[in-house]
Amino acid sequence: MTFNTEVQPGVCLEPDTVTQDYAFNHSMLRVKDPQRSLDFYTRVLGMRLLRRLDFEQGRFSLYFLAMTRGDDVPEDVADRQAYAFSRSGVLELTHNWGTESDDSAYHNGNSEPRGFGHICFAVPDIKAACARFEALGVSFVKPLDRGMANIAFIGDPDGYWIEIVQPGLV
Repeated sequence: MTFNTEVQPGVCLEPDTVTQDYAFNHSMLRVKDPQRSLDFYTRVLGMRLLRRLDFEQGRFSLYFLAMTRGDDVPEDVADRQAYAFSRSGVLELTHNWGTESDDSAYHNGNSEPRGFGHICFAVPDIKAACARFEALGVSFVKPLDRGMANIAFIGDPDGYWIEIVQPGLV
């Protein structure tokens, strides 16, 4: 028998068939300084920037990033935008113009009042990944040797938490 879903109170066992063609596309984080955030997500975590969209009237920019080797990403801008909005696992960074020079901070959801928690990256070797993050000067919210032994948390430039896991060890 094919797996359908874990059964818990509130779980719909037979979702409407029309939803079976839906895909979770992206999650959005607000960032103060896009240059710092883009450096972190591309250099430290290896994501690629698929598309930047600027909205002059609203005074904000959107940056869509994903994990890809790049060989399947279309060169044409319109095709690449369609690609970005048709795949799973995209991260949208939103920059409201002017925030890079003010003293405001975004709430990361992990201090009171709690809300949003974290995003997660799976790595093939968690010890090697954490050693690399340490060598790059990445801040750790929770290193491997504290608490849950096979899970680490790092922080991005805006203080958002990023869980690091190795499949099979969680």
